Amino acid sequence: MIKARAQQLRRAAGEPGTACERLSLNQLLRLNGEGSGAVLLMLLALLSSLPVAGAGGLFSIGLLALAWAWLRGRETVTMPQRLGSITLSETWSRRSLHGMAWIYEQAERRLRPRWPVCCHARTRVWWGLWIALMAVVIFLPLPLGNVLPSLSLILLSLGWMFRDGVAMLLSAATGVGALGYVVSLGHLLTGLLVKAWAWWPY
Repeated sequence: MIKARAQQLRRAAGEPGTACERLSLNQLLRLNGEGSGAVLLMLLALLSSLPVAGAGGLFSIGLLALAWAWLRGRETVTMPQRLGSITLSETWSRRSLHGMAWIYEQAERRLRPRWPVCCHARTRVWWGLWIALMAVVIFLPLPLGNVLPSLSLILLSLGWMFRDGVAMLLSAATGVGALGYVVSLGHLLTGLLVKAWAWWPY
């Protein structure tokens, strides 16, 4: 099923050198074949990592809405209308399709059901809070600050799809790295501000 989904995404991207249809986020979600929270999480996390100004801030809002649905235990999630109507350019539509196909292909090879305690229904509330926390980090206007939290959420989505506890733990470890980056950068900026204030002429 996952392999077929990856093939469908690559077909939608078209052959190199041919035009790719401009896709809205709703169309991208439909190409994944389902509207589960895990699939939507992967899509939003992937788009949040795009090196496009404002992408992190925009899609982090969708991630916060998804975190709320996750906390309420909803398995099937509808993308907010305004967010779902956003249309990507031909270039980013193609890159998003290839990116999702590659992620599915790698996950099919490496992930499998294991360590089920990490994917138990009782842990859902904690993962919902984790999604919200990573969304806040993505929202912060930090240089490359969206990379690690986006990767954490992609691992979380795949771990939940495949019921792979190892992927869930990797998601947590990556997210801790993202939090460490935020704290370190905040400490650095605070130190620079203190030094600048000390040198400021009164």
